[in-house]
Amino acid sequence: MYAIIETGGKQVKVEEGQEIFVEKISADPNEVVTFDKVLFVGGDAVKVGAPYVDGATVTAKVEKQGRQKKVTVFKYKRRKNYHRKQGHRQPYTKVVIEKINA
Repeated sequence: MYAIIETGGKQVKVEEGQEIFVEKISADPNEVVTFDKVLFVGGDAVKVGAPYVDGATVTAKVEKQGRQKKVTVFKYKRRKNYHRKQGHRQPYTKVVIEKINA
């Protein structure tokens, strides 16, 4: 069984036991979080939401909080003596999908 959930403005296909990286969630490590914005549940009985499936949830356990590798943002305009360099590290939350409740 799998599901498509919406979190952090993105849609993610998840299965039980899968580890995924999502946008930062305010939860401590080893805490259980519930995703209630389930768009689709697949498997033996397919359920499609409009936009969300009623009563369907996905529970996951937060494994760790972290930040991704640094991305360099460099702005430059030729012949104008303009250049700006800036770094950015996007925060993320690593979760393990425990159960899909359809």
